[in-house]
Amino acid sequence: MSRPATEVRRRRLPLWLSWPVVLSAPLVLVLIGVQVVSEPEAIPLAIVPLAIVAPALLWLDRVHPQRWSTRVHALLWGATISVLVAGILNSAAGSALSPTLEAVLAAPVVEEAMKGLGVVWAVRRGEIDGPMDGILTAGWVALGFTVVEDMAYFAQSAQDGELLESFLLRGLLTPFAHPMLTFWTGLAIGMAVFRQRSVVWAAWGFGIAVATHVLFNGVWELADERFPPLGIALFVTMLVVVGMLALRVRSREVDQFITAVPALAERYGLSQAAVAAFDSWRGTLSHRRSLPRDQRRQFDDLRGALARLALQQARPGGPDPDREQVLVEQLRQSVSDGLGGALPHA
Repeated sequence: MSRPATEVRRRRLPLWLSWPVVLSAPLVLVLIGVQVVSEPEAIPLAIVPLAIVAPALLWLDRVHPQRWSTRVHALLWGATISVLVAGILNSAAGSALSPTLEAVLAAPVVEEAMKGLGVVWAVRRGEIDGPMDGILTAGWVALGFTVVEDMAYFAQSAQDGELLESFLLRGLLTPFAHPMLTFWTGLAIGMAVFRQRSVVWAAWGFGIAVATHVLFNGVWELADERFPPLGIALFVTMLVVVGMLALRVRSREVDQFITAVPALAERYGLSQAAVAAFDSWRGTLSHRRSLPRDQRRQFDDLRGALARLALQQARPGGPDPDREQVLVEQLRQSVSDGLGGALPHA
């Protein structure tokens, strides 16, 4: 039912863009450009968290990989509309509150809301099928937010003669901070989509994201040290909890996929060679590594479509018919694109 509207949007803008991103990007470029023009070293330093966090997100995304357009749009959402609106509202709060209260009370609510809207927008675009999609989309949005925010922080720190300390703290010690906090919103929204609940049901995730953000900012703001032991311990603890939950979600989706492959192959008319290619996760990865590079993309497309269909079949109440149809078309397309050579012989 929503396909005509989707097709119109795709004709107007590429999938990696949206109107909020397009409208906010020039303002962000101007505002950040003014800040970094005298301190250009802030730009490459702010890219460092991207190089650290992105590989972790890509590794988590190996079961049913998101489209690159989904990842890029989420990254741009965090770097543009989230940064712009959060900056405006934080500044307004700062004029009414002390700097400490603004950082501890206002910023967590505003920033988590704007990052969370990026995940909600992905739901609107039909890009979220389950918990891992929500986690990953939240991670990319938060990473985009981190990069642009760090540019502003590093430029100001350079002017204050504190660039090295700021880079060590934000660029190397806590690059996962924003993805770690927004993780909860993404997890809750992904679960809501999977369980066919309203996005409002996911408010509990937003609440945890804000609460952990308040706690995180509070400990660092109230500390008298640049690198407070309590703040570092809190960050490590939060990161371990989030990491373990992300690994659990990934492991569950791997098991769900491998277990469902025989039934999916029968339901959608795949050969026994396809079943053999996915008899175990380790075997799947081993077979992928054995393929020529030009066949790996096709193999990933097939695996991704199958894994998403496994998610649809596991949904309470059964698969969404429209979404299942789209995924079946993707599955058939991946098979028809010369995939025979990418599968083992039956």
